[in-house]
Amino acid sequence: MKNISIAIDGPAGAGKSTISRAVAERLEFVYIDTGAMYRAVGLAALNNGFDTKCAEQIVPMLDTTEVDIRHEESGQRVFLNGEDVTGKIRTPEVSVAASDVSAIPQVRVKLVELQRALAASRSVVMDGRDIGTYVLPNAEIKIFLTASPEERARRRFEELVQKGVKTDLESVRQDMDYRDKNDSSREFAPLRPAEDSVTFDTTGNTQEQSIDCIYDFIIKKIQGR
Repeated sequence: MKNISIAIDGPAGAGKSTISRAVAERLEFVYIDTGAMYRAVGLAALNNGFDTKCAEQIVPMLDTTEVDIRHEESGQRVFLNGEDVTGKIRTPEVSVAASDVSAIPQVRVKLVELQRALAASRSVVMDGRDIGTYVLPNAEIKIFLTASPEERARRRFEELVQKGVKTDLESVRQDMDYRDKNDSSREFAPLRPAEDSVTFDTTGNTQEQSIDCIYDFIIKKIQGR
């Protein structure tokens, strides 16, 4: 069967990673979390003490920054210059840094090359903010996930608390508002639904309800091809 690309976009806290990972597992496709790649670059900038909004500092750094995605028994692992940083890239500080560096066109060009190469040789479920519009514009299935700002902030807060990150709901909400504005207003490949995507609002859903809904939709689309 021909390889199939599934693009899942949406704002922070919409459930993209959780849903995409679960759907990919059911389909036996490869899951690619592109947001983790931007988080890795954001972490690199923070480690160097750079201004994450300053292209003059970030762009030269790209020449010595290697981001790799590996799939192991424990799931997807993210490596930055050979170091496994999977557990280090989920803090609120790195989230903001990722949003900042993703607005720099040269960062997106570097990572999009890797993302497209990953999708070229296998069936994938790829999530992010510009997958259907820019990274994989010819993806067979495009989905835009969203939820209310209140629900997205609550989900992210609970996720961080479970991981032992010290924060509060208001700080998470402020970070999310910042990322929403930054991601939607950037000049290059902004966050927006692809014209041929289908939007799903997961407000009020349990994780399992959202996963079942998206999986059923994808199966019907694949069977109808």
